[in-house]
Amino acid sequence: MKTRISIVALLFLACGLCAQETHISLPDSGKWSSSALLPYVGQTVIFDMPMVVCANANGKYVVSPWRRFEPLCQGIIGSDAYNETVRINSTCMFSLNNVSGYHRCGEKIYNLKATVNSSSSLAMQSGEWKGNKRADLEVALPDLGDYRLLVCGFNLENYYMTWGSMGADSYAEHQKQRTKINNALRKINADIYGLVELQQGNEAIEEIVNDLNTKMPTRNYKYFNDATTGTSQKVDFVYDANKVEPIGTPAETSVELPYRKKMVCFREISTGEKFIYSINHFKSMNTGGADRRVNEAQAVVKLYNSYRQNRNIRDNDVLIMGDMNCYAKTEPIMVFTESNTNSMIDLHRAFHADSSYSYMYSGMASYIDHAISNETLYRQVTGMAGYHINSDEDDKYTYDKSSDATMFRCSDHDPVLVGLKLDSTLSQPLTPYINSLEVLEHKSNEIVIQNAYNSDPEEHSYYAIYTINGLLKERMEIHSDYHIVDLPTDPGVYIIYLYVKGKVYQKKLIIR
Repeated sequence: MKTRISIVALLFLACGLCAQETHISLPDSGKWSSSALLPYVGQTVIFDMPMVVCANANGKYVVSPWRRFEPLCQGIIGSDAYNETVRINSTCMFSLNNVSGYHRCGEKIYNLKATVNSSSSLAMQSGEWKGNKRADLEVALPDLGDYRLLVCGFNLENYYMTWGSMGADSYAEHQKQRTKINNALRKINADIYGLVELQQGNEAIEEIVNDLNTKMPTRNYKYFNDATTGTSQKVDFVYDANKVEPIGTPAETSVELPYRKKMVCFREISTGEKFIYSINHFKSMNTGGADRRVNEAQAVVKLYNSYRQNRNIRDNDVLIMGDMNCYAKTEPIMVFTESNTNSMIDLHRAFHADSSYSYMYSGMASYIDHAISNETLYRQVTGMAGYHINSDEDDKYTYDKSSDATMFRCSDHDPVLVGLKLDSTLSQPLTPYINSLEVLEHKSNEIVIQNAYNSDPEEHSYYAIYTINGLLKERMEIHSDYHIVDLPTDPGVYIIYLYVKGKVYQKKLIIR
């Protein structure tokens, strides 16, 4: 006998259905609580919605009906978006026992059949695992559009040549780290790398470049010689001299920490187009307050405003990347994105809205590895994504804990990838589009979204309107090719996001 129940019925049915297969569905998953399973302790249930792995440390799995995200990547503290994320994160998590095989965070279990041990514990009997597997990531990089240059920002988690200080504890361990990092960098095959957590000096970066050129003979990777020494960290660049050439040497600022905030202008050889690339590593969260990272962000902006005036540069296009040790909706990042004078764009949010991540902490996906551009370069960005070869992995696959030689879990941060098709002649306004999709100004109290409708019932298009401070004002599916949106009545600056066929587009709205 098979019974299908709603969440309302689930809360009130008696426990006398032990012999039945109880199907559980979530008509509104955001309002569901795991306490609803209490009447079914000791019984078998089948979940009609897929469960997603949120944590997998040491082979211990935590699943939920939805991926859990860091609230400070969704909204500022106290905002509706922040509070809603906190609430959803706390409503429904289960430890999942009796799991066979290895599974990454982000994998989904369809038709999960499990014994209910308690309101927070399930014993798996069967289910179908889908998505976000290692094999999926080995096939291809994330879709970055029709780019000509691929830029990668990557925290290598202490790539050191001095054993035992930071990073590897021995030569043997370093060789394993070296293999995993090399496999990852070769798979990414970027034209420019901004690398974080390198040992100062040239020995570490020279080893990386030599390994790449040895195994990738069509490339001609180079690095910048510097005068640093010692066992502290630095950031630096690796670039293919067949594709780009630097204009001069990197500029840097030593505010708070030296050698960890650098930028250089690259010229694309085939087109002559230029852009400024800034790679950064701000102070860690446990070694300084947010004010110190605000100081670093302000220093980067100051350096950029000075550097771009150099007579050999004379270019405003800038891409700012790196591990900034702070979430999207915190003050250091707002120095770039919320300032009236800077007005830069968070590429994580622009291309992936509230689903972007590059790092895992306490079972929550987040991003502290940023990719930020000014408006002119944004028009030349074809795509951006975290390449999830690390954050979703169990820590047991690091070089110091296993013999795994693959690129997976070569670091604790995902590499962040940005595709560029540089064209300084672009003059179209900053409006989102996909083919003929446009957001058009219509009347003073409304706008029209055209050609965004997607008839696929599994992937409806929708829009969301946020205040400039991250407060969600409205979110709604798009049901026609000519969709009229009533604008907020309160004066202010808003961002409207369109979500269409897996892509995200945005427009700034100023209501006076």
